[in-house]
Amino acid sequence: MKKIYISQIIDQLGVSKFTFKIFILVGLSLFFDGFDYMIVAYTMPQIAKEWGLSKIQTGSLASWSLLGLMIGGLIAGVVSDRIGRKKVLALSCMAYSCLTLPIYFAPNYVVFSLLRVLSGIGLGACIPVALTVISEFSPSRNRGFFSATVMCFVILGYVSAGLAAIYIVPALGWRLCYLIGGLPVIYGIFLIFKLTESPHWLLCKGREQEAINIVQGIERAVTGNARELPLGTLQAPPPPKSVGVKAIFSPEYRRATLSIWAVYFLACIILYGVTSWLPSLLVEKGYGVVRSYSFAVLQHLFGLLGAVMTGYMVDRIGRKNNVIVGNILCAVTIILLGFTTNQWQVVICSVLVGIAMNYGMAGLMPLLAEAYRTEFRNTGVSWAQAFGRVGGFCGPIMAGGIQQMGLGFTGVFVFLATPAVLGVIIAVFFIGETKGRTAESIAVAEA
Repeated sequence: MKKIYISQIIDQLGVSKFTFKIFILVGLSLFFDGFDYMIVAYTMPQIAKEWGLSKIQTGSLASWSLLGLMIGGLIAGVVSDRIGRKKVLALSCMAYSCLTLPIYFAPNYVVFSLLRVLSGIGLGACIPVALTVISEFSPSRNRGFFSATVMCFVILGYVSAGLAAIYIVPALGWRLCYLIGGLPVIYGIFLIFKLTESPHWLLCKGREQEAINIVQGIERAVTGNARELPLGTLQAPPPPKSVGVKAIFSPEYRRATLSIWAVYFLACIILYGVTSWLPSLLVEKGYGVVRSYSFAVLQHLFGLLGAVMTGYMVDRIGRKNNVIVGNILCAVTIILLGFTTNQWQVVICSVLVGIAMNYGMAGLMPLLAEAYRTEFRNTGVSWAQAFGRVGGFCGPIMAGGIQQMGLGFTGVFVFLATPAVLGVIIAVFFIGETKGRTAESIAVAEA
């Protein structure tokens, strides 16, 4: 009996309407995730004024959700590798929605912070599972593109949060934005019925018949016919030497884990520091709420271009070179933003920073998903993102501290450019290349 890898079948089918179906289903979960996370950046000034918060407390409004994101990532990776991608992704959508809605009633800073931590657990679970799902359903030669560009949905969520705040906050107050953030619970239920479980994961769990059924379903959806695949046809890689957290720190994966963690940590300092503080900093600079929020929305909107660009480049110049390019772009554009002196400079540099940040962050996604084998892929992705959230947690608070030291607008952005320089150094000396590797080749390489 001739055996075949699942990746071979997916690669033979190529990019298809089924690929885009998974892309859209996963992407919408990220869209709602982006809205619920980013809405705090657009309501920080109003919340701080209502509750009389200090600069550091104001910065922490964004950081509390990142603490939840870290917890969610630590939990979701291990759970998803045990019970499946589909269940965890759907549950994460329901969790962050249900726990965002009660913020509408938050009476003070403490209750708000607690609810943001709890909703952040769902937010933190969603992104790594979504990334793993899209990676396992994409053809090998196009996986970098889909893994990177799926992050466009997160950015669209950021844009929608800004637009909602522009029209809702001045007229109806900040609380209604969080009520809207609770609506995606309906989508979580929808995912349970519509999302397909990863056949890679099913095969690794010994559920070959279910994996065969899914593979045949994909073939029928793409070509109208399905090949005969008797039990024993699908070939699984040799069992791993270890699984879970132990595996990602094993000698075979330790270097990849530590280097990816470091680069992702630094990228999160940049992304969450800039996106959390930019609207408030522009308000303080005298641009007003609507104009300041419009500049930030414009930054996110052009960030879509950065995510698409990195998706195109990552399959051409490789994962490592793409990370280096992304960090260089971030360092240069963030420093330029820090030295702006008028409205048009702010607009142009905000756009450039949005492109560069999202080029850099989305460019890391294929690297995360391709570093580990199926049995512990989502543990690796989730724990890398969880550690990165520590940087995201610290970034807004440290930026608030920079302001309290009197270093001002320019000082904040010079500080936020520094991690990008460090990211270049780490990528040059420690990041390995994973371009073109199939899911099974990662496992065989270990064996």
